[in-house]
Amino acid sequence: MAPRMPNASNRPHRARLSATPLEKKQSSSSGPISWKGLLVFAIAGGGIWYYVKYLKEEKEKVKEAERNRSIGMASLGGPFELVDQDGKPKTDKDFLGKWIFIYFGFCHCPDICPDQLEKITTIIETLDKTQGIPKLQPLFITVDPHRDDPKSIKEYLQDFHPRFIGLTGTEEQIKAVTKAYRVYYSAGPMDEDEDYIVDHTIITYLVNPDGKFVEYFGQNKSIEEITSSIGAKMVNYKYKK
Repeated sequence: MAPRMPNASNRPHRARLSATPLEKKQSSSSGPISWKGLLVFAIAGGGIWYYVKYLKEEKEKVKEAERNRSIGMASLGGPFELVDQDGKPKTDKDFLGKWIFIYFGFCHCPDICPDQLEKITTIIETLDKTQGIPKLQPLFITVDPHRDDPKSIKEYLQDFHPRFIGLTGTEEQIKAVTKAYRVYYSAGPMDEDEDYIVDHTIITYLVNPDGKFVEYFGQNKSIEEITSSIGAKMVNYKYKK
């Protein structure tokens, strides 16, 4: 008789001492979130937190800059007492109700001042063509009161826009108005012809009809940028009133 073969139910069970590599991989990746997934999530979450923090810090920086800018702008400008190119006394109150555009320079300036006054002339001519906005009144205030008397200023301004009003005064009066607008100026050494150059701030200041400083424009601002900015401020002022 042939020996009896054991069936599956009669086979002895052997204990499995360790899992196969495939089973280990399947076990490690089982469950709703793997350790690797948790790590990626943690890193991403930390990145988002830092990004949100960065945005908040940048927003605060912008707010602080605006606050500082507003404080600085509010402290610019102020009353002045000067004399115009016809020898008549002029104060800041004479220009209330008008938009004024102030440039500080001197009549013996070789190139920068003429360039800036030509630029202002073009800006005024452009704004004059725009309907619905008031006329802009340009002012030229000298930083060289020793040489720039009313007669000299009147002759000098004839080459620029006819609405220009030139202003001069005593050394103390010029110091007061330049201090109010934070304008730096310093006369250089005289040459053999007793001529000299005055180093000064190259900025034009916009003042509204209430006599309040509104904006300043540096030398690098284009005619288009300045014209657009002034027009927008005039319109905003009109509708706020």
